[in-house]
Amino acid sequence: MTLRLPRADGELVTYTPRSEPLALSPGGPLTSRTVFSAAHVVADPYADTSPDSPAAVDWDETLAFRRHLWAQGLGVAEAMDTAQRGMGLDWATAAELIRRSAAEAKAVGGRVACGAGTDQIAAGSLTDVRAAYEEQLALVEGTGAQAILMASRALAAAATGPEDYLAVYGHLLRQSAEPVILHWLGPMFDPALEGYWGSTDLDTATGTFLEVIAAHPDKVDGVKVSLLDARRETDLRRRLPRGVRCYTGDDFHYPELIAGDEHGFSHALLGIFDPLGPLAAEAVRVLDTGDTKGFRELLDPTVELSRHLFQAPTRFYKTGVVLLAWLAGHQSHFTMVGGLQSARSLPHLARAYELADGLGLFPDPELARSRMEHLLALYGVAQ
Repeated sequence: MTLRLPRADGELVTYTPRSEPLALSPGGPLTSRTVFSAAHVVADPYADTSPDSPAAVDWDETLAFRRHLWAQGLGVAEAMDTAQRGMGLDWATAAELIRRSAAEAKAVGGRVACGAGTDQIAAGSLTDVRAAYEEQLALVEGTGAQAILMASRALAAAATGPEDYLAVYGHLLRQSAEPVILHWLGPMFDPALEGYWGSTDLDTATGTFLEVIAAHPDKVDGVKVSLLDARRETDLRRRLPRGVRCYTGDDFHYPELIAGDEHGFSHALLGIFDPLGPLAAEAVRVLDTGDTKGFRELLDPTVELSRHLFQAPTRFYKTGVVLLAWLAGHQSHFTMVGGLQSARSLPHLARAYELADGLGLFPDPELARSRMEHLLALYGVAQ
């Protein structure tokens, strides 16, 4: 059966879905790279909420999706921006998500790292920012999970220069129980983070970022860089102290950055590895054998889908991620916390379906086709 899919110019085109998924199966642990998938949350579709209400989460389906990722050999990056931190997921619900996910990870032997930020406050002084970070860091480490120090909107607003970032991060690193991951999230993901590390000049900001790390290399497991700039990430990676990992957060250039070059490579902490989980894990297992060419042959074709999901305004990529989870059968509905399922147009969603289906990402292509047909009908697209 075919589908009529809308294009951005209003034209309807006929698309013939795949009949079989890409043949993939769970394998053993990944060995050559440390790989995290930043995971989305599944909303409770029956909750009586509004866009301003606290998030209502379907805990069973949310945790089931994490078990799916762990079964592939991937780690889970929890309560990050992919989980709609700052875009529908409030701190109280994020804290519960961290506690539940960390407990589930212990139960199944999965690896989990969790975001610690300052989103329990909208703004405040540097003292307020530090206290907010401390509260979240203590919660994450109290669950036994690794902490990811997320970029802070409140810090970006309160800081007057690089010295404030050095002071706040230095304080947090000195008191962290275990090495953390530092997250540099670019303004394309969150406009409120413009000028992070005390400067809009990225070279100057990079210098401050490296100064933080150099002062506390024993407390930094790695850095996650989400700037969508492969050259800048590669340069930063080569300047890190020995033993500090670079986790690519570049959803545009991840195959080349993970593959690396003669000077090194990036590990991964990626939102695109939410819908790509099984395929991404298979590609890394190929890379584990030393077969870089085979790794690129598997992962390079996924970049078109990733660039589509993360196209500007990039922060709304979560809508496409959740759409694909629904079409793949990982959840029973296409509803998001904060009503964010409305953040992308029907032509955008249709193209995401087409690209994902072409890659063979849907375990049951007929289920995906049927669900996409229902979505199209809701928008008035007759088949």
